[in-house]
Amino acid sequence: MAKVSLWDLFVTFFKVGAFTIGGGYMMLPAIQDAIQRKGWIPDEDLPDIVALSQSAPGLISVNMSIFTGYRLRGLAGSVVATVACVLPPFVTILLIAMFFTSFRSNAVVERIFLGVRPVTVALIASYTLKLLKAGGLVWWKLLLSAGTLAAVALLKFSPVYILLTVIVTAVAAGLWRQKKGRGA
Repeated sequence: MAKVSLWDLFVTFFKVGAFTIGGGYMMLPAIQDAIQRKGWIPDEDLPDIVALSQSAPGLISVNMSIFTGYRLRGLAGSVVATVACVLPPFVTILLIAMFFTSFRSNAVVERIFLGVRPVTVALIASYTLKLLKAGGLVWWKLLLSAGTLAAVALLKFSPVYILLTVIVTAVAAGLWRQKKGRGA
């Protein structure tokens, strides 16, 4: 694989930041699409980068930019990808904050935001299905996803406790498999 230029990294992540509405999770499909289209990172590595990005503190899109940039060009790539990804939303929010009082009660603006919400939900759901398929669509992954959704949305469980439970269970299962493999 040829070395990715810092400029190409900047332009790619700038486009993602500029043309994605809805925040971090909305940027993930755009980042994944750009990475896959350019062949920068193998498809089988993307779920790992997403998992790292979700588990690290901070915004998932920023973490994804950090990990991808670092993987492609080290520290310089990490900084370039991150700045490029956050620059467009930062400028947009700054401009909105400067002029918000003049159009916050505008009916057209309210309708735009009402229309964007269901699209955002659909894009997040679509990306979730892509991630599930990338690792092989297995019954336990679907069950875990549905159970987590129900626990958080319906039962108001904290996602932190769910993640901790899954991590402890996965580590215990891995250790048990190792021990069982050695004892056999």
